[in-house]
Amino acid sequence: MKQIQTRREFLIKGCRLGLACGALAFCPKLNLPGKDPGEEIPDPKKRNYCGYICPDDCPLYVATIEDSPERKKEAYTMFEIEERHGVAFDPEQIICYGCKADDEPQGIIVNRCKVRRCAIENGYDCCIECNNLPDCEFDLWERFPEFHKEMIDLQTKYTAARKKI
Repeated sequence: MKQIQTRREFLIKGCRLGLACGALAFCPKLNLPGKDPGEEIPDPKKRNYCGYICPDDCPLYVATIEDSPERKKEAYTMFEIEERHGVAFDPEQIICYGCKADDEPQGIIVNRCKVRRCAIENGYDCCIECNNLPDCEFDLWERFPEFHKEMIDLQTKYTAARKKI
């Protein structure tokens, strides 16, 4: 049986719908991991060496800033540091200020990142500058093949934009 809506209910629903539509119309695009919402031409300097854009609320970064052993332990478990790197929990090594923060101490993940090391050795700000990216077989790309594909697509966009300059 169809329920009859009162005028008040109709107006409330209409206002909610209007607010939702207005918010969608005026809010910037969602900032999904690895994506910069306003980025028309990818800027390697604004990205990590692998191309990722770390969120401000990254558990390891937050734990580092807060210098919280409890949060560092959570991040240690979440990022499978013992399994991947064979390192026992040490709050002094479980830190991350970002892979491009050269003026800060580097934790175990940043120190052992092969992608970062390769980019630095080859003088790149980001992997999207490297012609070997599509064939690169570093652990990161094997663990996250969709991210690898996304970075290859970003590289194509970056290369096309540079040819126009």
